[in-house]
Amino acid sequence: MICGGVDIGGTKIEARLFSPELMTLDVRRVATPTQSLDRFLDALADQVDWLQGQSGIDASLPIGLAQPGLIDPRTGLAFTSNIPVSGRNVAAALAGRIGRILPAINDCQAFTLSETHNGAADGFASVVGLIMGTGIGAGLVVAGRATPRFNGSALEVGHVGVPARQLQSRGLPLWRCGCGKLGCFEQYASGSGLAAIGQHRLGRPLTAEALVAEALGGAGDCAAVLDEWTELVGELLYTIQVSHDPDCIVIGGGVSRMPDITVRLSDALLRLKLGEMNPPEIRVARHGDSSGARGAALMARDIAEAAARA
Repeated sequence: MICGGVDIGGTKIEARLFSPELMTLDVRRVATPTQSLDRFLDALADQVDWLQGQSGIDASLPIGLAQPGLIDPRTGLAFTSNIPVSGRNVAAALAGRIGRILPAINDCQAFTLSETHNGAADGFASVVGLIMGTGIGAGLVVAGRATPRFNGSALEVGHVGVPARQLQSRGLPLWRCGCGKLGCFEQYASGSGLAAIGQHRLGRPLTAEALVAEALGGAGDCAAVLDEWTELVGELLYTIQVSHDPDCIVIGGGVSRMPDITVRLSDALLRLKLGEMNPPEIRVARHGDSSGARGAALMARDIAEAAARA
């Protein structure tokens, strides 16, 4: 069944049309209006109209929404910091413009769902999809299905505190997170966290990409920063393993493009191994930037097929 997905982000709203085999047929990106809810909904409705028009199926095309933050499963209300929808039911508000309710899923859950279906984690029983870019977010899929979430969130591992054994032993400061708490993993283990550690250690601003390039080019001071960051990410992976025990962790986001990232992170996790626990397989996302829309489309297609069978 042909289907569509819309991945909603703070900078762009991406619509993708997929074949029955979940291969991208067409894609369209527009800037995310953040000035008002009305302008945001207009842009979102326009993306849905585009998908329906491209498909030739019109209003019967299964379309799913992948959106950041929380989606309260009881009320449908969204809570997020980077798009103007907090306190509103996006699907219900959108229905006033397009005439139907579209299913919505947290974007990290959508990413993970995509990667378990002919993706990097295909065939694994329990999968955590870890998106590492400016921030950190994760999703959990078990037996090929996104797990129910009491608060409509994904795994908010970016807002778990880094253990004192890491920060204190390294003399790293307690940086305040955007969530208001001190010492969250997001401030250290994300791509922006790598840049922050670099500035703290080297006394000069460097993007994460530039720091990695210098480290791999032979700069010893940058290599030391990259190694320190790797150990902190290893601690994050350890936290995920002891709390969720997945057999696969899929890495997405900008960090996933780092050369040999899976070897680097697998080795870091092994150094923290708890007893005889077997380490999960660590892989890079196969579908990259398309996985959010792809997971949302997969969810919408499954819902439509179940309804057709009923």
